[in-house]
Amino acid sequence: MLRLIGILAVLVWLISPGAGGTADLEAARRKAEVCTPCHGSDGNSTEPAIPSLAGQPSLYTYYQLLQFRERQREDPQMSPVAASLSDADMQDIAAHYAAQTPVPPSRTGDPGELEAGQKLVQMHFCDSCHAPGLVGQKHIPRLAGQHYEYLLKQLRAFKAQTRPDMEGSMTMAAQPLSAEDIEILARYISRLQPMP
Repeated sequence: MLRLIGILAVLVWLISPGAGGTADLEAARRKAEVCTPCHGSDGNSTEPAIPSLAGQPSLYTYYQLLQFRERQREDPQMSPVAASLSDADMQDIAAHYAAQTPVPPSRTGDPGELEAGQKLVQMHFCDSCHAPGLVGQKHIPRLAGQHYEYLLKQLRAFKAQTRPDMEGSMTMAAQPLSAEDIEILARYISRLQPMP
């Protein structure tokens, strides 16, 4: 069912006005105001458990909103907000956040820990989907510079198979990770520069 929704979402995205970045960014900014209390006006969340949306590929953000609207993904804050959004609203909001600049992380890590994180990224081929530097592409999210707490929660949920995963790729990728691997990856990724 999730794959069917994904295919339909791409088709809607491609045939709708605003696809491919032609959205009216001022109208998009106004539509995104409902997201500001949690995700920030520029998409850079200051809450560690809430993801930053700035610089996310627009198709990724659109997919997430679609999943919340269609109740394929549940969240007490996001599900009610997404329930009232049209496809055009979701495209505009996604375009707004894709046009924002992510704030670089303020934390640095110790060299040994960073090296361990980089090895895990290479060992598990994270950059084959999330692109070099884990900056995201198409419907795959930018992970670089995302909050540690948010990354930790999502990786643990994929490992536990409690986080919806449209293609099953992340659920499968998380299975060989130990609890320590997840912590190392989350710390490493949260310290990466979010822009290529």
